[in-house]
Amino acid sequence: MPEYEFVDVYVPRGVTRKEATRLLTDHAEYGHWELDRLSLHSDGSRRVRLKRRIIRQLRATW
Repeated sequence: MPEYEFVDVYVPRGVTRKEATRLLTDHAEYGHWELDRLSLHSDGSRRVRLKRRIIRQLRATW
């Protein structure tokens, strides 16, 4: 089963949808993160949980 690491990103109320999309796109492109969960709160803020797979490299034994 793959292992993942997670990061929570808080997007405040005043951030537009376009700016939030750009922020998450940058995380996805340059950090190899993908969307795990998005929560929209009643005050208009968003809490986003991103995940990426942990790749373990085995030591060569030759």
